[in-house]
Amino acid sequence: MTTDVARPARTRYAPSPTGYPHIGNLRTAVFAFLLARKTGGQFILRIEDTDQKRKVEGSLDAIRDSLNWLGIDYDEGPDKGGPHSPYFQSERLPFYQSYARQLIEQGNAYYCYCSPERLEAVNKTRQAQKVPPGYDRHCRNISQEERQAALDAGIKPVVRFRVPLEGKTSYNDYLRGTISFDNSTINDQVILKSDGFPTYHLAYMVDDYLMGVTHVMRGQEWIPSVPLHILLYKALNFPIPILVHVPLILNPPGEKGKLSKRNSAVSVVEYRKAGYVAEALLNYLVLLGWSYDDKTEIFTLPELIEKFEINRIQTTDARFSPEKLEWINAYYINHILSEEDFARRCLPFLTEAGLLTQEEAENVESDQVRWRYIVEACRLAKDKAKTLLEVAPEVDFAFKNAESLEYPAEDLIGKNDGKEGAIRVLGGIIAKLKAISASAYSDRDLLLAALDEVAAELELKRGQVLWCPRVALSGKTRSPGCPEMFILLGVEESVKRMELAISKLKG
Repeated sequence: MTTDVARPARTRYAPSPTGYPHIGNLRTAVFAFLLARKTGGQFILRIEDTDQKRKVEGSLDAIRDSLNWLGIDYDEGPDKGGPHSPYFQSERLPFYQSYARQLIEQGNAYYCYCSPERLEAVNKTRQAQKVPPGYDRHCRNISQEERQAALDAGIKPVVRFRVPLEGKTSYNDYLRGTISFDNSTINDQVILKSDGFPTYHLAYMVDDYLMGVTHVMRGQEWIPSVPLHILLYKALNFPIPILVHVPLILNPPGEKGKLSKRNSAVSVVEYRKAGYVAEALLNYLVLLGWSYDDKTEIFTLPELIEKFEINRIQTTDARFSPEKLEWINAYYINHILSEEDFARRCLPFLTEAGLLTQEEAENVESDQVRWRYIVEACRLAKDKAKTLLEVAPEVDFAFKNAESLEYPAEDLIGKNDGKEGAIRVLGGIIAKLKAISASAYSDRDLLLAALDEVAAELELKRGQVLWCPRVALSGKTRSPGCPEMFILLGVEESVKRMELAISKLKG
């Protein structure tokens, strides 16, 4: 088998629309995408929708939306078309049925008429004998009379692949080298169901062959099935693509087993709703089983395409770390996103929190004054936010009027000498703000100096003075810095909020 990875690679992502795309699936898709882009090849989206009973409404849109959100653009697919249409397996049934007939005619496959009840009984017997479950090959050599009797009874057969009973089957995994299996351990698997739909074993192989896929990247849980696939490749006289089985993603530390849908919100849709940045999640996905060196962890998409190499994919399982993902997300927010880009990404979350209407969020950039205000408001949370979801609660005060701020008067006191002490602080700050020039009001250092003057005049520490206006301006005991809030809100609004705070203290 060739292991050439320098030639242009045609790779694919072939999800089933049976649920929302999760971390494990998309990590493999990202690897396949990077390989195609690295080598100047093509990346295909193909939908494996042959399991009609498990199809989930909305999952196809979620698959496409997740790819687009992450910046993974595919060259061919259901909504883009291409030279190998259609890209839904449910629309490609004649291909699979034709190749299944070819295998039967060659003697490499046979019809099986066993009922589900019989198969269940066989497995119970094998279990009692303490042998692995599997088909007993009952129909492999049945007589013509038995076959006709089954047909006369109205039984619709499945098609099973006829595995050699002796010898070994070996294949070369690009990451793991040569792996061999005794043929006696390989089951005669169903390749075409009684309804004419294929199983994965036949469908993916036929599609990959017809679509010219050169590199198959998938999870290592498929390794036990590869000997069957090798036998199918050979029986159909298909060229064997380069097989790359990527490591599993395990649950976070302290939790056993493979990353599952009940842990760590593994749906990509959920991470998006939770305020994770697409570039950060993509960056982290690549690090789950791949590394460039022992120190570099932040990569833009162009950098990933430039540096990606298959041989840097690990064979040991990757441990999912929510903390690491959060750290990378915070890094993108704090250090990589521009202020305008950050604010733009916050708009859906400000809308969800009721701080903006949907219409305003969609058109706000056309109003430069309002847009500048939103950018500055979001900037107050940028340096500390770990996710976009944290921003709205941090800056909601900037989108409310003074009268709508609700907080107990006691919150204004802090370490000051009761309500009277807080009133003196707020009164001193109001007088100082009214006295300084308009130009000084936009200067953080001058504003801080003015607050220090109030502290000196009242013989208080800076922290005592800062506490009162912080609560008066934001309605919260934890907020952005006072000078920053003064600058954002402006002198008139700031004074109004502090005067209302004094009224609350007196009331």
